[in-house]
Amino acid sequence: MSGKNHARMLHRRALRLLPFLLASVLFLLPGCGGRDDSMTADPDAAAGTRDNTPVCLVPDASGGKIISGNGASIDLSGADSGYIRADYTGSAEKIRLRITSPDDVVYTYVLTSGRRDSNIFPLTAGNGAYKAAVYTSIQGDVYATSCAADFEFNMDDAFLPFLYPNQYVWFTQNSSCVALASRLVKQADDDLDAVSILYNYVTANITYDTEEAENVESGYIPDPDEVLRTKRGICLDYASLLCAMLRSQRIPTQLEVGYAGTVYHAWLSVYIDNIGWINGMIRFDGRDWTIMDPTFAANSAEKKLRKFLGDSSNYQTKYTY
Repeated sequence: MSGKNHARMLHRRALRLLPFLLASVLFLLPGCGGRDDSMTADPDAAAGTRDNTPVCLVPDASGGKIISGNGASIDLSGADSGYIRADYTGSAEKIRLRITSPDDVVYTYVLTSGRRDSNIFPLTAGNGAYKAAVYTSIQGDVYATSCAADFEFNMDDAFLPFLYPNQYVWFTQNSSCVALASRLVKQADDDLDAVSILYNYVTANITYDTEEAENVESGYIPDPDEVLRTKRGICLDYASLLCAMLRSQRIPTQLEVGYAGTVYHAWLSVYIDNIGWINGMIRFDGRDWTIMDPTFAANSAEKKLRKFLGDSSNYQTKYTY
């Protein structure tokens, strides 16, 4: 396909996506999430050409390579698939897992004892040398190292970290959000259609929880199914739910955390075949995509939203999950 024809194809796809993206920011007022229960799957609608069968990758940290000590363990068996597992069975009240990526970004996680299945942590900085360590509290905020590991991450499929579930984006084949995503995208003809349907559903049906935002504690871990049940959440909840739905539909999705202006915030980027990584899905102006941020789409007036999102420098990614 020639460059011009390829550009025309992408432009047509973008124009097809534009109406629903603009609509998603028109019906909601600042500070509140709308709810539109009509935006659910129509069981009588004709199926699209895209296969909507969920594919939920299952972390297989089988214990083939474990570093352990003082009640803590780091399982490196899944490292080549883009994740590690960590666990703690001791008596310390506060446990932290720290992962240092090849670009020297340090990720600090709250490690929850007794939740081994969901204690999965992604390796999102690509191939290279990583460090991982589990720290347990001795007294107050004083920590000691329980176990540590240096390891190399070499993976052929760079999308795997953004398809597997992890602590911040937890889902399984039995998750309610997975089943709903499959029903919602029944009419989709391609991944771009699927993204549009799921994005519109989340922005229309989840209400921003101001009280939770004001009282959320450090180390908060989102639960996509709980957000779906209560229809309420903070920015990390919005992003986690939509990310889980997209990943279960085989669409690589990055959950990104950083600063929107001066506010600590969470948003998404997605990968679409023949387009690549899209670091913005609010609208397409004929040249550029803007940031895909389901919270702002659900809670900002259109004019204010466009002005803010039109300047990509407003978003500074600090962590990717």
